[in-house]
Amino acid sequence: MKIIENASLAKLNTFGVDAKARHLVIIDNEKELASFFAERAQSGNKLLILGGGSNILLLSSEIPLVLQYSKKGISTISVDSDTTTLEVSAGEIWDDVVAYAVSNNLGGIENLSLIPGTAGAAPIQNIGAYGQELCDVVSYIKYFSFTSKRIEIRQKAECGFGYRDSIFKKSLKNQVIITAIGLRLQNDPKPNLSYAPLHDRFKDRRTSPEISEIRDVIIDIRKTKLADPEEIGNGGSFFKNPVISPNKFEALKKEFPHVPSFPQENGIKVPAGWLIETAGWKGKRIGNVGSYRTQALVLVNYGGATGKEIIDFAEMIKTDVSAKFGIELEFEINVVEVG
Repeated sequence: MKIIENASLAKLNTFGVDAKARHLVIIDNEKELASFFAERAQSGNKLLILGGGSNILLLSSEIPLVLQYSKKGISTISVDSDTTTLEVSAGEIWDDVVAYAVSNNLGGIENLSLIPGTAGAAPIQNIGAYGQELCDVVSYIKYFSFTSKRIEIRQKAECGFGYRDSIFKKSLKNQVIITAIGLRLQNDPKPNLSYAPLHDRFKDRRTSPEISEIRDVIIDIRKTKLADPEEIGNGGSFFKNPVISPNKFEALKKEFPHVPSFPQENGIKVPAGWLIETAGWKGKRIGNVGSYRTQALVLVNYGGATGKEIIDFAEMIKTDVSAKFGIELEFEINVVEVG
């Protein structure tokens, strides 16, 4: 266990917001985790659990206690004729997990390449991209409960997974720390080419691409379209893609015939990036904050922006999109205010 007093969090969140933790506690095993909570009871609203800091926006300039669970490790739990189940410790960098799976020809997460953050944070958001979601391969989630003060396990069906959502964002928010995730991956990978640009890259192939090839293409696409947090502060996609009713979509299509759409069980998904770009926000900058030049869905910190500046910019986009399209955008990013 390592405790750092008055620690800057600027390099621990990908937006680069310069908040401070009065106490930053870094724990790298389950025994230390249990010991810490046994000795030092903390109320949930005074504690921030921080992974890779890739999907959060810090509004508080000072946070009393920040806890980071840093244990790493990938181990094989079981193998059958069709699948291999890996247990991945929460502190693993997510893209390292994808690289490990691909190098061992285990399929199911290759389309999730280059998503920033840690493995422990991945199920909270139910990360997804290019036709795959984490919940497609989750077997179980292991976590430390603040209530029982012990390690508990939830199977996939108990995790309430939805579009960028899970029970860990709702009833278990600030109640648990994820320590490991179980992933059931394919021994004989079946490439998912449902994402149009990915399909186009391989449409002339007579044979299915290797998952290593898919990973390479995904990395290329993401580097071309998205802002690199190492170069400019951002938290990835700031808004969820809204799902609207078929009737509302038909009305929208009459005014905007070329609106992209993706049928869902509960309606029609319209890309938030298209709405924001069509509303005129792509590449727009106000002060230290802007919408990224190649992907309107990504808001960026050009340097020195506070969490409030970023959220104010996001609210302006929400208001404008609502006024122009009658569609209410929701934040995908986790807005954190701890006092």
